[in-house]
Amino acid sequence: MDAPPPFPQTGQPYSSGSSYQDAYNSNPYAGQPLSRNHSGGHRASGDERLWAMIAHLSAPIATIVSAGWLNIVGPLVVYLVRKDSSPFVRNASAGAFNFVLTTWLMSIIGWLLTFTVIGAVIGIPLIIAGALGSIVLGIVGAIKTWNGESYTYPWQLKVLS
Repeated sequence: MDAPPPFPQTGQPYSSGSSYQDAYNSNPYAGQPLSRNHSGGHRASGDERLWAMIAHLSAPIATIVSAGWLNIVGPLVVYLVRKDSSPFVRNASAGAFNFVLTTWLMSIIGWLLTFTVIGAVIGIPLIIAGALGSIVLGIVGAIKTWNGESYTYPWQLKVLS
């Protein structure tokens, strides 16, 4: 039996013969290639990093000062004021708000469970986990964004994006 003839090769395997880079280089009106990171494809400026850090740090500070009841205010204010100025700040403040809202709801459920006899066994750990998570992970988020990296919290309800 004869083997079938080989397929014609016009470039790299699984390609259409021209690469994205060739098309980019041949178009004088093309912009920069888009990056796949969450910061919009550019390195965050000092101002962007500062606002992102404020969004992350406002929650732990408010958790300590207000016993966790006002910690959703800081990230929400940064989101509302700076969301249109930078995708980096928008993602950081939305992520901080979503996470803090999640821990805030955990605390409310914990307090409601604490008023029942058996629920206190579950409620008190929920309150503690919400407060510690807000403080520790808020600081981690602030450090990451200050270094120009985007930070995603481990658990959060997606309310803002």
